[in-house]
Amino acid sequence: MNNNKDNTEVILLSDPSECLMHPFYNKQIVFTGALSTMTRSEAAKKVRACGGIMQGAVTQDTDFVILGKKRRGISTKQAKAERLISLGLDIQIIVEDDFIWLISMETEYLPSSFKDGLPQI
Repeated sequence: MNNNKDNTEVILLSDPSECLMHPFYNKQIVFTGALSTMTRSEAAKKVRACGGIMQGAVTQDTDFVILGKKRRGISTKQAKAERLISLGLDIQIIVEDDFIWLISMETEYLPSSFKDGLPQI
C-alpha cells in the first residue's frame, strides 16, 4: 500500500543508469536543406552524441528526416521519404525547430555511458 501523503506513486529504477533512451538512439538520421542554427557537421556530432546514426540518403532503413529551415520547396530526400511513408514505412519527417528541441534532451535522457557519443566499456 502506498503511504505517500501526496498520494503519488514512487517508481524506483533497478539501475539508475538505464534511463529512458534518447529518441535518436540507434536511429538512422538524414538531413535535407541547410540548417539555420548550426552547420551540418555540428548537427551530425549532436546526433552521434545522442546515439544516432547519420545517413547521406533516404533509404528503407531511415528513421528520421530532418528538414532544415533554409530549403526551397520539397527536396528529393523529402519526396523519397514521403513516398516510402506512403508505402507503409515508419519514417518521421521533422522540422529543424523540433530537431533542436530533441537534441536538447541529450543529457536528460541519455544513459551515462553514451554522453560522450560512444559507449564506455
